[in-house]
Amino acid sequence: MADDQQYSVTSAREAASRDELQEWVGCFLASPGSDNAELAGILAERWRWWLGPVRLPIDRLHRLAGPSGDPVLRTVDDDYWRDDVEEMEDKIDEDGWEPPPVVVTFQDGQLVLEDGNHRVESLRRAGETEVWSIVGFDDPSGPERFRAPPPQ
Repeated sequence: MADDQQYSVTSAREAASRDELQEWVGCFLASPGSDNAELAGILAERWRWWLGPVRLPIDRLHRLAGPSGDPVLRTVDDDYWRDDVEEMEDKIDEDGWEPPPVVVTFQDGQLVLEDGNHRVESLRRAGETEVWSIVGFDDPSGPERFRAPPPQ
């Protein structure tokens, strides 16, 4: 896991206030613990407008990977999840730990979880229903349209 202080909800808010969320996402994904510079590069090419951090319902996220029995696109063995997820769940339950925001993209009206499957699973197991998220859009009007209330 990346440095909790350097890549926290607070640091994401600060980056957003400087209009530097795209850089925050890239640095976070490439940082030790995340080790996903490849995803950072892929996201930087298409998803150039970012919003966040915002609280999103966990059940609205389209997770790419997760344990069997959960709504995920690819099921992975419970052994893959056990250690990291249990450790994070314990930190949430016992210490009130707040994990770094997850990285989500808005695609065809859906919220796709790009980075943070373990964090989302640990929050879900700890009884949380929402997660701090940074949302990427491939259209400059995306963040404003996302914030707008649905038409009545």
